[in-house]
Amino acid sequence: MQTDKPVRLILDDGTIFDGRSFGAETAAAGEVVFSTAMVGYPESLTDPSYIGQILTVTFPLVGNYGVPEDSFTNGISDFFESEKIQISGLIISDYSHEYSHWNAKKSLGEWLKEHNVPGIYGIDTRELTKILREKGSMKGKIVFGDENEIDFLDPNIENQVAKASCKEVITYGTGAKKVVMVDCGVKHNIIRCLLKRDITLIRVPWDYDFNQIEFDGLFISNGPGNPDFCETTVQNIRKAMETGKPICGICMGNQLLSKAGGATVYKLKYGHRSHNQPVRLANSERCFITSQNHGFAVSNASLGEDWEPLFTNLNDGTNEGIRHKTKPFFSAQFHPEAASGPTDTDFIFDMFFDKL
Repeated sequence: MQTDKPVRLILDDGTIFDGRSFGAETAAAGEVVFSTAMVGYPESLTDPSYIGQILTVTFPLVGNYGVPEDSFTNGISDFFESEKIQISGLIISDYSHEYSHWNAKKSLGEWLKEHNVPGIYGIDTRELTKILREKGSMKGKIVFGDENEIDFLDPNIENQVAKASCKEVITYGTGAKKVVMVDCGVKHNIIRCLLKRDITLIRVPWDYDFNQIEFDGLFISNGPGNPDFCETTVQNIRKAMETGKPICGICMGNQLLSKAGGATVYKLKYGHRSHNQPVRLANSERCFITSQNHGFAVSNASLGEDWEPLFTNLNDGTNEGIRHKTKPFFSAQFHPEAASGPTDTDFIFDMFFDKL
């Protein structure tokens, strides 16, 4: 019989959920968000776009296939999307204390404890998600004792990209084409997908002046938080646009390229976090099911006359990518590299490589 410690989730509107602990017994605070993905928790928990957030998984059973080992090849994780768990806390309905998978080396609970991240099970995640859909993403905290054990925290008023980005220039591969990748909190599968093409990849920090480097193309990665903190990156992108060299962005990269082109961004009510977001390619009836993780979106109305939407979300009509009408600049708000999720849009990387 399990005797896991009682723990509470407190939302900033005063709502309290009681559950049981299966992770680290430490208080945590952040923005409470939800994902409707059914699988892929090892990838999701290590996605840097979740920095500062407490993740609610709506699928009821979590943990049944455990967690693979922490192994790296040439500085890139073999199974995860970064070097560590990035979420501030995990909220689920039913935790599988027993796990079974050919690649599993430990349980989800053991992994959370290793990284000092709390996890709660026994929560009515349907009710919690209904609250978040009605009121929008909310501040929340996980406490084991007094409710004042930790203060509420709003990650959107801090520069999360600076926390997620690499601190030095890192080079991968020896391909014929040289690509600079601005690391705003890159998922490792983006690196893997790029290195499958014939390129040399130069990964630079978010505020690095990459225009001093000779390159054939610029790639802007995903990342966490509010893009308005990345004005230095936006200015560097604008300089790169003057060269006319190909530019591709993913997720945060879509927002920063849009800002460099003069557009504005806004915060979504509860964001897009799932494996099942439908998007449509502009001027076509081609639709794709995509993996997504973002809380901000580009305002289509603010796009200049030289730009146009490239993809549109079929659920709510929001922007899912942009392209320049005459120059080789384009981006996607969703994740073509998946990890986890569908790989239907992997052709985005081929589109970029073909322009180099």
